[in-house]
Formats: sequence, C-alpha cells, structure tokens
Amino acid sequence: MMHPSRQAYVEEAEEERGMSLDEIPLDRDYDLPSAAAGIAPEKASAILSQFERKRMAANIAVPTDDGRVRARLRELGEPMTLFGEGPADRRDRLRELLTVQAEQGTTEAADVDMEDVAEEDQGDQEEEFYTDGGAALRQARQEIARYSIPRAKRRLAFQKQEATIPLRTHVKFRKQIKERLQGFELQGSQTAGDRNVSMTRISPNGQYVAAGNWGGSIKLIEIPTLEEKMTLRGHTNRVSGISWFPGATLPDSNVSPDSVNLASGGAEGQVNLWSLTQDTPLSTLQGHAQRVCRVEFHPSGRYLASASEDTTWRIWDIETTTELLLQEGHSRGVFAVGFNSDGSLLASAGLDSIGRIWDLRTGRTVMILDGHIKPIHGIDWGSDGHRVLTGSADGWVKCWDVRSVQGAGGIGAHTSAVSDLRWYKGLDDPVLGTPPGVDDNGNQLPKKSGTCFVSSGFDRKVKIFSADDWTLVQTLEGHTGPVTSVDISRDGRWIVSGGHDRTVKLWGRNDGEGI
Repeated sequence: MMHPSRQAYVEEAEEERGMSLDEIPLDRDYDLPSAAAGIAPEKASAILSQFERKRMAANIAVPTDDGRVRARLRELGEPMTLFGEGPADRRDRLRELLTVQAEQGTTEAADVDMEDVAEEDQGDQEEEFYTDGGAALRQARQEIARYSIPRAKRRLAFQKQEATIPLRTHVKFRKQIKERLQGFELQGSQTAGDRNVSMTRISPNGQYVAAGNWGGSIKLIEIPTLEEKMTLRGHTNRVSGISWFPGATLPDSNVSPDSVNLASGGAEGQVNLWSLTQDTPLSTLQGHAQRVCRVEFHPSGRYLASASEDTTWRIWDIETTTELLLQEGHSRGVFAVGFNSDGSLLASAGLDSIGRIWDLRTGRTVMILDGHIKPIHGIDWGSDGHRVLTGSADGWVKCWDVRSVQGAGGIGAHTSAVSDLRWYKGLDDPVLGTPPGVDDNGNQLPKKSGTCFVSSGFDRKVKIFSADDWTLVQTLEGHTGPVTSVDISRDGRWIVSGGHDRTVKLWGRNDGEGI
C-alpha cells in the first residue's frame, strides 16, 4: 500500500497536470504481453488466448472443395450459405464453427475431441495440401531436384570454408559493413505515374528499377538518373508483383532483351511476361480467380511462382506458358512467395497469418511459420539457403531457420504494417558464381550477402537492419505516404522504394560506393 504522504503527492501532481493515472495510455509493445510488462493481467490473458485460438484454428482440417464445405455445414445444423457469402467466406465460417466446438470440447456428436475431428477430416487435410499432377509436373520436380542438389553442395562447401575464418575477422568485417550502411541517404525522387506505386524491383545489373502502379502500368526507370526509359502496358488493374528473370540485363548472361526479362502480376488475376524491346506482354498466364499478389522466378529461370488472393499459389512453365501446379494449403489469400537460393524450397505466406515451407521435389510441407498475429505481406530467403524472413501487418519481421525448424530471431520493425522486405543477396554468393574477396594479406574475407536486410512500412519509413544481431542500422525518411515496396541492389549501392505518394525514391551513399 502506498504511504499516505506519497499518495497525496501523486494526487497533487495529477491534479496539476490535469491527467489521472487511468488516462495514461498503455505502451503498445509488440513483444509477448504479460502482467509484468505493465499490461493488465486480463488484457494479457486475452491476447494469449488469441494466440492459442489462432494455433487451434490452424490445426483444424477444413475441406477445400466448396461442395464438401456445404455438406459439413449441413451436418453441423448450420446454413449452407449466407447472403453474399463466397466460397472462401463459407470455408472461414466452417473453420470458426469447428474452432468454437474444439474450445467447448463438444461437436455435433457431443463427445468428439480435436483428434476425432482431425481423423474425420483426414481426407480433407490431404486434399488441402496435395494436388494431383500430370507427367509435366513430375518431370518438373525431377528437373528441380537435378538443378538444386549441385547448388546445395557448392553452398555447403563454401559455408564450411567460411567457418574456418577467425572470429575477429568476422567481427571487424561486420562492423565495417554497419558503418557503410549508416551512410545511406536520399539521392533522388521521381514521380512514377498518377497512381500509387505498388511495387519496385531493381534489375540484376543494378541499372534499372521496374516500378508498378495502381493504374496497371510498369515503368522502367534508370538508376541513378531516375529517368523513365520505357512504360509497359498490359494490366487492367493495379500491378501487385514484379520479378526479374535470373541473369536478365547482366552483360555476361545469355538472356536476350527480346526474350522474357520480367514478370508481373495484376489485380485482374493475370500474370504477364515481358521483354525489354516491346511495351506489350510476350504472353499472359491465366488461371487465378482473384488478384495476383506476388510473382517470383525460380533460380533456374525455367519456372515462375505466383501467389493469389484466391487462396492458392501456382507454378508455371515459362517455356510452354502452362500451369504445372495449383497448390492449396492456406485458408485465406496467399500474398507472398519466394524460392530459396538452391531452388529446392518455396515459402508461401498470406492473409491467414501463416507461412509454409514447401519441398518442391516432393510437394510436402516441411515447416509451418506460425508466429505472426496479422497477415504476412512480405517474404524473402537469405543467400544461405536455410533462413527466411517474413514481414507482417503486426509490425514484426521474423526470421525462420529451416534446418532447426524453428524461429531464429525477430524484431518489431515498424510501428505499422510491414509492407515489403528484401535480404541483401550480394555479389559474393558462390551459388551465383562469384566468390568472396580477400584482404590485403590474401586471407579470405567473410561474405557480405546475408549481413543485412531492408524493410518498408505503412509508417512511411524504410529501415535497414543488421541480420547478425537484429539491430536497427539506419532509418530512411522521405516518403509522405505509406511505403509499399523496397528493394536493394545486388552490389549494395542502391536501395529503391515506392509508395502511396506516387514516387520512387533512390537511397545510397554520397560516394556512390556500395556496401
């Protein structure tokens, strides 16, 4: 109990300030709440219950076929459909009903627990995660295996070699990189159309940025002059995803400007393939029923992945422009996809706040990324091939390690939603063919790739983080609206961002040097 004199002093101070203790706002920390952190026990309990409820809902098997969803609702004595309800909404309603039953420990039969529900819908669970494929898909899986295994072997050999570098060399090297990252500042800004900029991706040679906007066009802008070189027109709604073909624009590459150099996804549900010599698509991939949120090329360049709000992600054969795989597994729209550096694994994440790691050689889910409490908007793999980053509307960026099948770190990156993130890949990745450098004495230096990452948020900021200790290195401010996308060049010289202020902004060091 507070001493009377102390109580009187507090009350007098409150009266002078015109504020009571009850009016002081809570510190909304993104960390896991507890009573000891200054949050009321009942509020902490409610948030923890929300976590448990989300985990429980994620573990409940729900049919993906709309006919089976209707039949299951009828069995539960619920209306098969509500006015204005679509298949996805109907499926979410069924999941909510099963979650409530699991919490209450009751079902229609009155005494069936969670395990019984899982057994009853075992066939539905298999349907959710596996899709029948033809001979083309089987051949694609075999080709991916043949492509990824040698790359994984080279990557592991280099990592073993890097492990022999003295610790003091690593520490000195990382310190130098942080110092260089702190020198980034705004180098230029350019309006990229009459509508919001939704996506920015830097070309492999670091000389161009492809900027998509809500009007459906993609502008190719030169770096560092920010002069518009070309406008690609083919989407009828906002551009949501952009990906450069591996090796495109590189002088030592065999990728011709007349062939596929770029892919994009739009809100009308189409995926377009572009060259650099014409402003209309070379071909259009159709199949998604709703907005295509992201597209990503496989490292081999033979395949393309697309994520859509229709709750599926798909893999396309670029040469034949045919769909190889339609993969379900998310209860809501899939917002992001990404391949690891070997090309053997794909990460998907979306509006259900859940991420999944898929083995493309077998089609199996090898890891579930369950830790965000709001939709995941960004996902990217590190060059080490086993770590993946996710950025969410809850403001957090989390790192996941596939080897240990658990989280490897995280940080409350933004005060609002994280819209995009990109890991610095670097030019010293042995998988990409360029070895790391050496110091003046001829000793091998650690690799630069994977040492930092950049993120963008609806708090109007672009941030640079160290991937060693998860500390904030630099905050880049200049946008006057939410920042929707960010990217960093392979040579570490430039960071490009775009947002709702309709501008593309270029960030770099005044000396023009990279990381």
